[in-house]
Amino acid sequence: MGIISDNAQSHSSSSAPAPSIFSCSFATRIFSDVAGDITIVVDGESFLLHKFPLVARCGKIRKMVAEMKESSSNLSHTELRDFPGGSKTFELAMKFCYGINFEITISNVVAIRCAAGYLEMTEDFKEENLIARTETYLEQVAFRSLEKSVEVLCSCETLYPQDIAETAHIPDRCVEAIAVNACREQLVLGLSRLNRGTESGELKRGDSPEWWIEDLSALRIDYYARVVSAMARTGLRSESIITSLMHYAQESLKGIRNCKERTKLDSGTFENEQRNVLEAIVSLFPNDNVPLSFLFGMLRVGITINVAISCRLELERRIAQQLETVSLDDLLIPVVRDGDSLYDVDTVHRILVCFLKKIEEEEEYDEDCCYENETENLTGSMCHSSLLKVGRIMDAYLAEIAPDPCLSLHKFMALIEILPDYARVMDDGLYRAIDMFLKGHPSLNEQECKSLCKFIDTQKLSQEACNHVAQNDRLPMQMVVRVLYSEQLRMKNVMSGESGEGLLLSSQKHSSENPSRAVSPRDTYASLRRENRELKLEISRVRVRLTELEKEQILMKQGMMEKSGHGGTLLTSLSKGIGRISIFGGVPTEGKLRNANRKSKSRLERKTVRSRPESMF
Repeated sequence: MGIISDNAQSHSSSSAPAPSIFSCSFATRIFSDVAGDITIVVDGESFLLHKFPLVARCGKIRKMVAEMKESSSNLSHTELRDFPGGSKTFELAMKFCYGINFEITISNVVAIRCAAGYLEMTEDFKEENLIARTETYLEQVAFRSLEKSVEVLCSCETLYPQDIAETAHIPDRCVEAIAVNACREQLVLGLSRLNRGTESGELKRGDSPEWWIEDLSALRIDYYARVVSAMARTGLRSESIITSLMHYAQESLKGIRNCKERTKLDSGTFENEQRNVLEAIVSLFPNDNVPLSFLFGMLRVGITINVAISCRLELERRIAQQLETVSLDDLLIPVVRDGDSLYDVDTVHRILVCFLKKIEEEEEYDEDCCYENETENLTGSMCHSSLLKVGRIMDAYLAEIAPDPCLSLHKFMALIEILPDYARVMDDGLYRAIDMFLKGHPSLNEQECKSLCKFIDTQKLSQEACNHVAQNDRLPMQMVVRVLYSEQLRMKNVMSGESGEGLLLSSQKHSSENPSRAVSPRDTYASLRRENRELKLEISRVRVRLTELEKEQILMKQGMMEKSGHGGTLLTSLSKGIGRISIFGGVPTEGKLRNANRKSKSRLERKTVRSRPESMF
């Protein structure tokens, strides 16, 4: 009896190597003095064989021969359809029946195991039959190594019929072996890092990714998804899973560049494959945060290949969870369709809606915890801080998309009004974006300009912005009047010594006006939270004003030094400091500052002569 070995060198060396005994020729015989008595055809190739060694190990052939005898048929010619691995694998199985040595390898073990199952080469017919031999090889060689388990799983992909490997449960066992070996590798790597850290006095974390991540990229997406799910189930680190997902996406989603390349694809097959890959990867994301750059990259690809709506919404939801750390370049998502605006504003709007919903849920949870436990919680402060960061990012985004002539006023206003008032400490960024929109859309009528400028809170504009508003001909006259009125109130408050305490006094006055109204404890707590948020916002504004005053003080000191050193005047020094260029296109010089109010009043008088504007106060 021949021996099946794992190494080619273990073949029997006492006898000369046997010649090739199987071929396409029907006249080929196993022995020259014994004629074959059965012909088996596999994939169009004929094999002239002998019944006795075959029926001794193959249950399927034994049943076929028995059926021939019962039917008194002298036919000894049969065909095996859909044989696993084709004619080459059948030849190896026949060698085993004749006791001829051959080598079981990682590349052929799956085909041989499936062929043995197809031929029913079990222990019921012969001990140490081919199924047992291949199972021993899988358990003792293949499944003990992560790399070999991946190779075996890859060989399952090319085997025909495709579901034959599932019948033997080989993919499932490969998946479990890969997951277990990956966890073992993680444990060994962690212990080695710990030992290095103990010896050197420091422990380095987040080293280069595990070596097996690149090997998994060779798997088909369905097998890869099963492997990742098994890894997460067995306790592999989320960081390793995310790194593997990013590497697999980078390798699998190559070739998607722009619309012109997509039109060259044949019948959309490639696009469908990419769509399946992207949707599967998104479904495999762990609960931990995924890098924003990767999420935005997946979202851009998903928009290009038109993935399912549920997949896009999941990507947008995950982006919204960490929107406060996003960059402006990430938000500039190009539009795929021709003739539309340059950037995908609708997607950004949905992301912002998800972010605000998350903030609202966290605030409600914070209120419930504080109400029930009567303890101070920092979640509200963190939510407000995140909201302020997103407000600054959105102002920069609005300013970036504002010059687009194809951007509609409706979409632009929708992005502005979705953010609450307390999301902005200062409205300078919002004013800059609106001014750029007005400049890029000169066809807007006066009513549309008014509806757009109503979002600007003149009390939240800096002195620099107010000076720019006073000379901006693109703004409606009511906007200029509001700014002048706010500046007048601000100067009055400064002269009278009032500060951010006004808001607190007004809130106290409001509460004292309704002493008899019954209010529940939860409503009281919510009202206090709103007042606290408004006070924090007012404190932030006061700090901004304080910074401006400090800058003016520095300019005054510089003017005094120049006066003592060069004979210059303090007024000249201050005018030089105020005349520096700003983000609004340059702060007016001293002469322009003196003429700003006169110019605004002249514009107001001319506007009044034409048509009397309605009162804005």
